[in-house]
Amino acid sequence: MPHAELKYSSDLTLDAPALLRGIEQVIQRHDAGSGECKGRSYPTDLYHHSHCLLQLSMLTKAHRDNTFTQALLADLEAEMKKHLRQKCFLSLGIAYSDENYITTDHQP
Repeated sequence: MPHAELKYSSDLTLDAPALLRGIEQVIQRHDAGSGECKGRSYPTDLYHHSHCLLQLSMLTKAHRDNTFTQALLADLEAEMKKHLRQKCFLSLGIAYSDENYITTDHQP
């Protein structure tokens, strides 16, 4: 169950829910068993230079090696650029969790 956090300058014209759906689709193309991608976006009015940052967290799995990661990064970058209509700085990263992380759902 990946988790995407999108942080961006509020001057960017960005449909964040559409981008988060696109990010989930890219992940699914690379790893159909990854599950739903939880996503949140954080536009900010306080910034220095227009910027968009995607931070993706995923569980460590044997098949998620460097080749997988580099291919996923390239496709995520392309997906982000499809949604960005203005010049800005763009950053993205994938972090893999260690054994001290759990993910589950809560159904009271």
